Amino acid sequence: MIGFIQFADSLSAWFGKAFAWLIIMMAVGTGYEVFVRYILNSPTAWALDVSFIMYGTLFMMGGAYTLSRGGHVRGDFLYRLWQPRTQAKIDFVLYIIFFFPGVTALIFAGWKYAARSWQYGEVSVNSPAGVPIYQFKTVIVAAGILLFIQGIAQVCRCIIAIRTNEWIEAEEDVMETEDLLMQKAAEAEKDAHP
Repeated sequence: MIGFIQFADSLSAWFGKAFAWLIIMMAVGTGYEVFVRYILNSPTAWALDVSFIMYGTLFMMGGAYTLSRGGHVRGDFLYRLWQPRTQAKIDFVLYIIFFFPGVTALIFAGWKYAARSWQYGEVSVNSPAGVPIYQFKTVIVAAGILLFIQGIAQVCRCIIAIRTNEWIEAEEDVMETEDLLMQKAAEAEKDAHP
């Protein structure tokens, strides 16, 4: 089980980090649109569609990574007070009853939606540029599959926590800026007063 958890976490992390680069592309694209619209007075017909597509892709493909790192919203006001074993039992039931049926529906509905879109080469109706969006519809299926794989890993985490009363945490790969600053300040303080 631990091997599968590590596989799913690394797969989710790879996709999450790869698609995170869309943030930079969105910033460049939006900056370009602002420049040509307000400086050159020549707005593009495609910029809004492309920014929607990139943001949607980033949001969908980052879901499994966020799940692996415990970043999704939950009602922690009671949950955090429980023992890991109790948390795992509740999570296990919720994954089985809600998560897997919802993600399965996402995959199958997304498959039909994407297949239809590819058949007629769907383009965006929001702009006259006719930006193709059929490839974006495929992201729905890919994101669903990644979520399903990560969900299995989360259920494995639940089973282990039920047995051991300890959660297996995902490998730390990103730190909040505030945490980094506090860590550096503590190191500087330690170096100043050996």
